[in-house]
Amino acid sequence: MGNQNIKTSKREIVDYWFSIVDECGLSVDASEALERCWRCGYEEFLERCHIIPDSLGGEDTASNLVLLCRRCHIENPNIADKDIMWDWLRAYGTTFYDTFWIKQGLKEYEFIYGKSLDIEFAERNITDVEKFGQIVREQFKNTTYHFGHPYLNSATLAGMFRVSLKKYNEVT
Repeated sequence: MGNQNIKTSKREIVDYWFSIVDECGLSVDASEALERCWRCGYEEFLERCHIIPDSLGGEDTASNLVLLCRRCHIENPNIADKDIMWDWLRAYGTTFYDTFWIKQGLKEYEFIYGKSLDIEFAERNITDVEKFGQIVREQFKNTTYHFGHPYLNSATLAGMFRVSLKKYNEVT
Protein backbone atom coordinates (compact mmCIF):
# COMPACT_ATOMS: atom_id res chain seq x y z
CA MET A 1 0.00 0.00 0.00
CA GLY A 2 3.00 2.28 -0.11
CA ASN A 3 3.11 3.01 3.65
CA GLN A 4 6.85 2.40 3.72
CA ASN A 5 7.39 5.76 1.96
CA ILE A 6 5.15 7.82 4.25
CA LYS A 7 7.18 10.08 6.53
CA THR A 8 4.31 11.46 8.65
CA SER A 9 4.15 9.59 11.95
CA LYS A 10 1.04 7.95 13.33
CA ARG A 11 1.28 10.24 16.37
CA GLU A 12 1.28 13.31 14.10
CA ILE A 13 -1.85 12.02 12.34
CA VAL A 14 -3.72 11.40 15.61
CA ASP A 15 -2.65 14.73 17.11
CA TYR A 16 -3.73 16.61 14.00
CA TRP A 17 -7.15 15.02 13.50
CA PHE A 18 -8.26 14.70 17.08
CA SER A 19 -7.47 18.36 17.66
CA ILE A 20 -9.98 19.39 14.96
CA VAL A 21 -12.60 16.61 14.56
CA ASP A 22 -15.30 15.42 16.89
CA GLU A 23 -14.87 11.72 17.63
CA CYS A 24 -18.66 11.25 17.83
CA GLY A 25 -19.81 8.91 15.12
CA LEU A 26 -16.41 7.30 14.70
CA SER A 27 -15.60 3.74 15.75
CA VAL A 28 -12.65 4.90 17.82
CA ASP A 29 -12.18 7.09 20.85
CA ALA A 30 -9.42 9.70 20.61
CA SER A 31 -7.61 8.11 23.55
CA GLU A 32 -7.19 4.85 21.57
CA ALA A 33 -6.73 6.27 18.08
CA LEU A 34 -3.15 4.96 17.92
CA GLU A 35 -4.24 1.37 18.65
CA ARG A 36 -7.69 0.97 17.11
CA CYS A 37 -8.83 1.26 13.52
CA TRP A 38 -10.74 4.46 12.88
CA ARG A 39 -13.36 2.60 10.82
CA CYS A 40 -13.97 -0.72 12.57
CA GLY A 41 -12.61 0.02 16.05
CA TYR A 42 -10.70 -3.25 16.31
CA GLU A 43 -7.32 -3.23 18.02
CA GLU A 44 -5.03 -4.06 15.13
CA PHE A 45 -1.77 -2.96 13.56
CA LEU A 46 -2.67 0.35 11.94
CA GLU A 47 -1.57 1.52 8.52
CA ARG A 48 -1.31 5.12 7.44
CA CYS A 49 -3.96 5.56 4.78
CA HIS A 50 -4.17 8.47 2.37
CA ILE A 51 -7.47 10.33 2.35
CA ILE A 52 -6.75 11.49 -1.19
CA PRO A 53 -4.58 8.74 -2.67
CA ASP A 54 -1.02 9.67 -3.57
CA SER A 55 -1.78 8.48 -7.13
CA LEU A 56 -4.42 11.25 -7.30
CA GLY A 57 -2.12 13.93 -5.91
CA GLY A 58 -2.61 13.27 -2.19
CA GLU A 59 0.24 14.46 -0.02
CA ASP A 60 2.19 12.88 2.82
CA THR A 61 0.76 15.19 5.49
CA ALA A 62 -1.21 14.55 8.66
CA SER A 63 -4.18 16.37 7.10
CA ASN A 64 -4.29 13.76 4.31
CA LEU A 65 -3.84 10.60 6.38
CA VAL A 66 -5.95 8.46 8.71
CA LEU A 67 -5.15 5.24 10.57
CA LEU A 68 -6.84 2.03 9.43
CA CYS A 69 -6.28 -1.68 9.88
CA ARG A 70 -5.23 -3.52 6.70
CA ARG A 71 -8.74 -4.84 6.13
CA CYS A 72 -10.33 -1.38 6.22
CA HIS A 73 -7.40 0.14 4.32
CA ILE A 74 -8.12 -2.20 1.42
CA GLU A 75 -11.80 -1.17 1.43
CA ASN A 76 -11.37 2.59 1.85
CA PRO A 77 -12.62 4.99 -0.84
CA ASN A 78 -9.97 6.01 -3.37
CA ILE A 79 -11.25 9.32 -4.67
CA ALA A 80 -9.90 12.85 -4.89
CA ASP A 81 -12.36 14.39 -2.41
CA LYS A 82 -11.36 14.46 1.28
CA ASP A 83 -14.97 14.60 2.49
CA ILE A 84 -15.69 11.12 1.09
CA MET A 85 -13.26 9.47 3.53
CA TRP A 86 -14.92 11.13 6.52
CA ASP A 87 -18.41 10.28 5.22
CA TRP A 88 -17.26 6.66 4.91
CA LEU A 89 -15.67 6.54 8.37
CA ARG A 90 -18.73 8.02 10.08
CA ALA A 91 -21.18 5.86 8.11
CA TYR A 92 -19.64 2.78 9.69
CA GLY A 93 -19.23 4.18 13.18
CA THR A 94 -20.10 1.68 15.90
CA THR A 95 -20.66 2.37 19.58
CA PHE A 96 -18.91 -0.68 21.00
CA TYR A 97 -15.41 -1.90 20.25
CA ASP A 98 -14.96 -5.27 18.58
CA THR A 99 -18.51 -5.50 17.22
CA PHE A 100 -18.13 -3.93 13.76
CA TRP A 101 -17.39 -7.11 11.79
CA ILE A 102 -20.12 -9.08 13.59
CA LYS A 103 -22.55 -6.33 12.54
CA GLN A 104 -21.29 -6.65 8.97
CA GLY A 105 -21.94 -10.41 9.16
CA LEU A 106 -25.48 -9.70 10.38
CA LYS A 107 -26.05 -7.32 7.46
CA GLU A 108 -24.73 -9.98 5.07
CA TYR A 109 -27.09 -12.52 6.66
CA GLU A 110 -30.05 -10.24 6.02
CA PHE A 111 -28.93 -9.62 2.45
CA ILE A 112 -28.53 -13.35 1.71
CA TYR A 113 -31.60 -14.67 3.54
CA GLY A 114 -33.94 -11.70 3.18
CA LYS A 115 -34.56 -11.23 6.89
CA SER A 116 -32.68 -10.13 9.95
CA LEU A 117 -31.52 -12.46 12.69
CA ASP A 118 -34.03 -10.69 14.97
CA ILE A 119 -36.87 -11.73 12.67
CA GLU A 120 -35.45 -15.27 12.54
CA PHE A 121 -35.50 -15.34 16.35
CA ALA A 122 -39.13 -14.21 16.42
CA GLU A 123 -40.26 -16.63 13.70
CA ARG A 124 -38.43 -19.56 15.30
CA ASN A 125 -39.52 -18.52 18.80
CA ILE A 126 -35.92 -18.42 20.01
CA THR A 127 -35.94 -17.10 23.55
CA ASP A 128 -32.83 -18.69 25.02
CA VAL A 129 -30.27 -16.21 23.72
CA GLU A 130 -27.53 -17.69 25.90
CA LYS A 131 -28.08 -21.15 24.34
CA PHE A 132 -27.93 -19.61 20.86
CA GLY A 133 -24.73 -17.77 21.82
CA GLN A 134 -23.20 -21.03 23.00
CA ILE A 135 -24.03 -22.64 19.64
CA VAL A 136 -22.51 -19.67 17.79
CA ARG A 137 -19.31 -20.03 19.82
CA GLU A 138 -19.21 -23.74 18.93
CA GLN A 139 -19.76 -22.95 15.25
CA PHE A 140 -16.75 -20.62 15.20
CA LYS A 141 -14.69 -23.83 15.35
CA ASN A 142 -16.18 -24.85 11.98
CA THR A 143 -15.03 -21.73 10.14
CA THR A 144 -11.75 -20.76 8.57
CA TYR A 145 -10.03 -17.72 7.14
CA HIS A 146 -10.18 -17.10 3.41
CA PHE A 147 -6.88 -17.20 1.50
CA GLY A 148 -4.87 -16.58 4.64
CA HIS A 149 -6.63 -13.38 5.67
CA PRO A 150 -6.47 -13.17 9.46
CA TYR A 151 -10.22 -12.65 9.87
CA LEU A 152 -13.57 -14.17 9.02
CA ASN A 153 -15.27 -12.41 6.13
CA SER A 154 -18.91 -11.28 6.26
CA ALA A 155 -20.16 -14.20 4.17
CA THR A 156 -18.52 -16.70 6.54
CA LEU A 157 -20.09 -14.96 9.55
CA ALA A 158 -23.51 -14.95 7.87
CA GLY A 159 -23.18 -18.65 7.11
CA MET A 160 -22.13 -19.35 10.68
CA PHE A 161 -25.28 -17.61 11.95
CA ARG A 162 -27.40 -19.70 9.54
CA VAL A 163 -25.81 -22.97 10.68
CA SER A 164 -26.24 -21.88 14.31
CA LEU A 165 -29.97 -21.43 13.71
CA LYS A 166 -30.18 -24.91 12.24
CA LYS A 167 -28.26 -26.39 15.20
CA TYR A 168 -30.47 -24.51 17.65
CA ASN A 169 -33.57 -26.08 16.08
CA GLU A 170 -31.97 -29.52 16.33
CA VAL A 171 -31.19 -29.27 20.05
CA THR A 172 -34.42 -27.65 21.22
